[in-house]
Amino acid sequence: MSTTPTVEQVDEIPAATEQQVPQEYIDENNHMNIQHYLVLGATALGTRCDELGLGQDYIDSRRLTVFTAEHHIRYYSELLLGQELSIHVRMLERSSKVIHAMSFLVSRSDNLLACTLEVILVHVGMDTRRPVDFPEDIADRIDAAIKDQSQLSWPAPVCGVMGVRRG
Repeated sequence: MSTTPTVEQVDEIPAATEQQVPQEYIDENNHMNIQHYLVLGATALGTRCDELGLGQDYIDSRRLTVFTAEHHIRYYSELLLGQELSIHVRMLERSSKVIHAMSFLVSRSDNLLACTLEVILVHVGMDTRRPVDFPEDIADRIDAAIKDQSQLSWPAPVCGVMGVRRG
């Protein structure tokens, strides 16, 4: 397990989205309910995948997509009503059929890391519903994103029990 990054380190990754915590996200404990951490982190990851060419057009035209196979969520600090937050996505590694990535939710109001969402995405053929290799153009885009983010000054705080399996 890696050391938790600072907000300044996470800010080395451009924010995928920024927003305030709305009333409908608040639960009986007067903080953001766990479901919204997952939805926000997954939505930001989906947006990043869209940017890499894995969006609805990809599904429609190539009949290919990614499915979430595994995820690990870790909470560091709570988010409260009206607080500003940002979500940042880091692509970690890839195999011929799998992407390992993380979303980082940051409380801009408190300048604290609120949550990390670590995800394994499997590339799937829509007709067979089975894993298939990434096409070369998509693999190249993912590789470029991974290479770009490999220059970050800090290791990703992975859980250590999931990742791209080799061999």
